[in-house]
Amino acid sequence: MPTETIPDFEFAAGQTVDELTVAYETYGEFTGENAVLVCHALTGSQHVADSPDGTAGQGHGWWRDVVGPGKAIDTTEYFVVCANVPGSCYGTDGPPAEGPDGERWGTEFPPVTVGDWTRSQRRLLDELGVGRLHAVVGGSVGGMNALDWAHRYPDDVRRVAAVATAARLDAQCLGMNAVARRAIRGDPNWNGGDYYGGEHPTRGLALARQLGHLMYLSKDSMADKFGRRTAGREAGGDAFPTDPAGAFFPYRDVESYLDYQADKFVERFDANSYLYLVRAMDDYDLAAGYDSDADALAAFPGEALALSFTGDWHFTVEQSEALADALRDGAADVAHHVVESDHGHDAFLVEPESVGPPLADFLADGVDGRSVTDTRDDARDDYAPVHNSLFSG
Repeated sequence: MPTETIPDFEFAAGQTVDELTVAYETYGEFTGENAVLVCHALTGSQHVADSPDGTAGQGHGWWRDVVGPGKAIDTTEYFVVCANVPGSCYGTDGPPAEGPDGERWGTEFPPVTVGDWTRSQRRLLDELGVGRLHAVVGGSVGGMNALDWAHRYPDDVRRVAAVATAARLDAQCLGMNAVARRAIRGDPNWNGGDYYGGEHPTRGLALARQLGHLMYLSKDSMADKFGRRTAGREAGGDAFPTDPAGAFFPYRDVESYLDYQADKFVERFDANSYLYLVRAMDDYDLAAGYDSDADALAAFPGEALALSFTGDWHFTVEQSEALADALRDGAADVAHHVVESDHGHDAFLVEPESVGPPLADFLADGVDGRSVTDTRDDARDDYAPVHNSLFSG
């Protein structure tokens, strides 16, 4: 796993570390003007595409159907960089990493912001000899990271693709994230964040992740996938034992799914890192320090693609349209591409047939790309919207 050490890194909270280790992966060959930075989502890693030597704790690249040879982000054409963000647990420094005293940082690690992620990526790219980027692409909170590039380094990137994201979280998502953090901190094994020598707060982390999964799915997708069906095994297990009266009632498919996802997640992720990254997402506000989102993006002269999904209530189509409007008020050329989907927020990960074509065409030709549609009244009408049926089979 490649890493780079960044000296004297100052966090937005004011703390400086002598060295910040950043884990990253690259794909393809750098030709000077073909670099594409991919920003991962909340619990993703630098392992964005399949490669012989990259795992980052995950067997396959998390966007392997979108990034790779001959795929939408074609690694035979682009030099793709993906870096694990500060605060995470996949090789970049965060709470589980070793601190200056030789012990795990725990909650002594500096608070992190999306801006810290962006600045660490800029410093990493400097070390790799990459100047101006052809594009930055990110989904979910990775989309916020991509937007922060347009705001913070407007002359360093030609094109920005913000997928399934928004300028900030709304109150409902803020509230649900607050409950998720309380689940972790309420686990007795959390121990104020100092648990690395003993039992980890797996039950609290499992509950937090289950709440996250409910945010990522839509009502329609949950109805289709689970309905009210009863699972074929008993409830509980070691993580969530049932009460005697509860044993009278059915253990449903949706519960089984959430338990399975939680069991997998606690094996690969760190509870403190989850707290840190969720706080960074909650804190992000594109307009912070400005009069509006448009003012924050006014200096970006490139091209931007906002890509949203109709079934996503975590980051809605309306939020994406507001973001596109903010970009239109500035110097950027903008398209807001809407995908009809019932998959909810997870659509950007599970529908490569919907995400791939507009991304590929945007990277190649900007907002004039063949399959890039726009919601504006004066948008081109000679290209049909992307629906699953167009790229299935």
